[in-house]
Amino acid sequence: MKPYNIPVLGFAAWSGTGKTTLLKQLLPRLQLRGLRIGCIKHAHHDFDVDLPGKDSYELRHAGARQMLIASAKRWALMTEDLQNEAPKLADLLAKLDTDQLDMVLVEGFKAENYPKIELFRPVLGKSLHCEQDHSIIAVATDDPTALPEGFTLPLLDINNLDEIDAFVYQFCLTGGGQG
Repeated sequence: MKPYNIPVLGFAAWSGTGKTTLLKQLLPRLQLRGLRIGCIKHAHHDFDVDLPGKDSYELRHAGARQMLIASAKRWALMTEDLQNEAPKLADLLAKLDTDQLDMVLVEGFKAENYPKIELFRPVLGKSLHCEQDHSIIAVATDDPTALPEGFTLPLLDINNLDEIDAFVYQFCLTGGGQG
């Protein structure tokens, strides 16, 4: 059984590895392939999308628990959710209109169990997540010689957008690897 009704693929890595940079380069390529992509990004801190001085910001800070701002080109809903912990990925996916999407790419949520590509740059001196996280389906790195002996996951070149694009596209075409 599929956990989601469309393919969901994450990009997990330590901070500073280049997740956002890679996604910014990958999204236009996937769009050129005709895919409608949604994105969910995990933030580790308090954040604002609207800026101080803008009406939406002022109304939200004045006490609006939900603030929806809309124009002819886009709309955004900011919801104040005074929880002690971050929402689960499944809860956020439920908020997307997946009828309008072919796939969702996720940045972060590395502790959750869903298909992910790990971005690994050994020069950062951080450990591999895939050694503990069995939901990682591939590793993209700039130094494959730093991977442990007997490494068996698919290996991608983090600097080869064609290769990563093809892997993600194939993942989407196969329904996210779900049988």
